[in-house]
Amino acid sequence: MLPQHATEGGFEHVKGQTYRAGIAGLGMIGGADQVSAEAIGQSVDGMDGTHFAALAGHERVDLVAGSSRDAGRRERFTARSGAAVYEQLQDMLDRERLDILSIATYAPAHEEAALAAVAAGVKVLYCEKPIAQTVAAGRRIAAACERAGALLVVNHQRRFAPGCRRLAAHVAAGGLGSVTSAYVQWGKGRLGNVGTHTIDALRMVIGREVEAVSGLLDLAGREDCRGPEFRDPGGWGMLRMAGGTVALLDAPDYGAAPMRFLLNGTEAQATIAPDAVTVDYADGRSDTWPIGEGGLSSMDRAVTEIVTWLDGDGDGGEVAGSGGDAARTLEVIAALHASHERGSAWVNLPLAGADLDRAIRSG
Repeated sequence: MLPQHATEGGFEHVKGQTYRAGIAGLGMIGGADQVSAEAIGQSVDGMDGTHFAALAGHERVDLVAGSSRDAGRRERFTARSGAAVYEQLQDMLDRERLDILSIATYAPAHEEAALAAVAAGVKVLYCEKPIAQTVAAGRRIAAACERAGALLVVNHQRRFAPGCRRLAAHVAAGGLGSVTSAYVQWGKGRLGNVGTHTIDALRMVIGREVEAVSGLLDLAGREDCRGPEFRDPGGWGMLRMAGGTVALLDAPDYGAAPMRFLLNGTEAQATIAPDAVTVDYADGRSDTWPIGEGGLSSMDRAVTEIVTWLDGDGDGGEVAGSGGDAARTLEVIAALHASHERGSAWVNLPLAGADLDRAIRSG
């Protein structure tokens, strides 16, 4: 029996209806699985949302299924959610007729999951970051979704944070004057896993693309919490952006500094801290506003925008965190690796040739 809003030819969306969702990958970020979180020294409660909480918590989304090759994760997920569970993603796609699929597997599996979802007629893919393990795969995912008319949203959470959005609008309106430089720091390295958030947020708030990269990886050898098959070093970099803006990245493997952004403009300086944005103007004035508001996680906001998009059958408004943006962010990270191998020489973007298939082993 088909869901009420489905037809043999596809989906017939009715405003106000409930949308069917599934999750591929039932670990910490996908299934809110605390056992998985503890295995890598983290806690679900300390996260800015999970796919499980965001989907299950939305009144217009029916979380009907999840897939994982791990039997323990499947058992714990169905106990929490009451949803059906599958060992194989394809079985879930064949049987559940999903509107929304969260892809919360490791990055090397993102492309296979995304292409299978598009082929099954899923209209929204809500994908974990980074978009893929290689730039080429990320581009293929984005292109497949575009051809199918499917929405691809990547979980770069600051794109959904009200404080970061407000700063981006302020910068675009000339609130800092012309942005001449930026500085971004964070501890514990991991350019692919953590840096994907910071580099994407930098691109978002400045509103300019990266044109060239010079990078130096930190080869201290910090072990990855996800296991020896992953190697995601930190490092340092200089990004040359459109319009002449230069950004510096400071992310050593063993750094203890909290995440912080500093944007220098000709009329003001803006700081993004974990909880607040502050703008200090040259005339002595200062503005401060919170990163979040209303007790909602960034993932809650993402799902709300996804539902609005589905209500409009693709014309329901713009949704942040697009696949094309995410592929360009991954491209910056791959370029940092390429530059390191070339003695920190400048690497121009967009990438071409073998660099498109350079694997970022971030998990």
